[in-house]
Amino acid sequence: MRRFKIGSEVYEEGAPDLQAALVSAYARTERPLCLCREPGCPMYIARIGDLHLIKRMPLSGGGHDPSCDSYESPYELSGLGALMGGAIQLDQQSGMAALKLDFSLSKTGSRAASVPAGQSSASVTSDPRRMSLRGLLHYLWHEAELTVWTSRWAGKRHWWNVRWHLLEAAGQMTVRGGSLADILFVPEPFRAENKEAIEQRRNAALAPALPPKSGPRKLLVLVGEVKEIVPARSGQKLVIRHLPGFPFIIDDALHRRLRGRFEKELSLWEADSNSHLMTIATFGLNPAGLAIVEEIALMVVSENWIPYETVPEKRLVDALGRLREMSVKGLRYDLQTDQPIANALLQNRQEPIALFVVPAGADEAFEASLQDMIANRPEMGAWTWRVGDGEMPALP
Repeated sequence: MRRFKIGSEVYEEGAPDLQAALVSAYARTERPLCLCREPGCPMYIARIGDLHLIKRMPLSGGGHDPSCDSYESPYELSGLGALMGGAIQLDQQSGMAALKLDFSLSKTGSRAASVPAGQSSASVTSDPRRMSLRGLLHYLWHEAELTVWTSRWAGKRHWWNVRWHLLEAAGQMTVRGGSLADILFVPEPFRAENKEAIEQRRNAALAPALPPKSGPRKLLVLVGEVKEIVPARSGQKLVIRHLPGFPFIIDDALHRRLRGRFEKELSLWEADSNSHLMTIATFGLNPAGLAIVEEIALMVVSENWIPYETVPEKRLVDALGRLREMSVKGLRYDLQTDQPIANALLQNRQEPIALFVVPAGADEAFEASLQDMIANRPEMGAWTWRVGDGEMPALP
């Protein structure tokens, strides 16, 4: 069981007086220390209703002991490593992560600009100094710890806590000097009996996206679950769950690029009725109050909200989902598919084990990169499934 130092006192994770100590420390903006290692790893306190939780500081997981729940695998095992120090810069004093993005958060003109094919955010960037729209979604998911799973949580992860963790993670990130949480719109769970109050809060959250009398239009960032994309009289309507009667408009040119770039994600979602299709999009409001999408990316996640990219990876995610042992899903961010990543990690053990899925037809360059990745982490075990060789091996 984890132990935390708050002020001069030490508390076990399940101690009955921990909540009272967290309430007091939260009011003082004091950081608890996780004592998995000496002299302790700084954490921060998040509040959800009357409950106070101890959360890992951004990009600090490598400083925790491998047996600690706050440990995370080395960044080099996923696409996160390529972004560190460039697109993501950590302020050691505040613990905030400053992000540099390769997409715009403002727009000139009254409508979505026509973007040449292949240059919208419906593609991923190869510039590690800037983060793509999909890379931002992956980073939010990672820092919200939505990549972490154990079968003990089955049936307990719902949209309300997915939303809360995303917003809490965004509060630890800055974009161009301001908090990402200030421009991130994640719909709250819709309840018909609270419709009027929910719509009032939504209108207040979207007010910054209204067109100004002059100058560039400010864009917000949507993260939500896709319900459907259907034809409109002009363009397409993106319908988001928990936003009844509030569609997002996608013009036909962007929709064609979306269908081409994210054909794989759309086909995986359509093939599995239990999976969710997540979207991240920049948008503004036109003078009529309609939400107009400027750039967009997609990510498919399992029933337990764990991201996956292929059918074999979904089999791995499902197998890990049945384990009581905690697993962490690795994400690609802006790496291309011809580069290996650790697809998942079994971490609550003295020797963490990285799990690699090698796609059928992987070339020699992929295999060489994979072997280098494994050799560079001798402190970790490795499990490998070469899909072209047959069925998935038993998990370690």
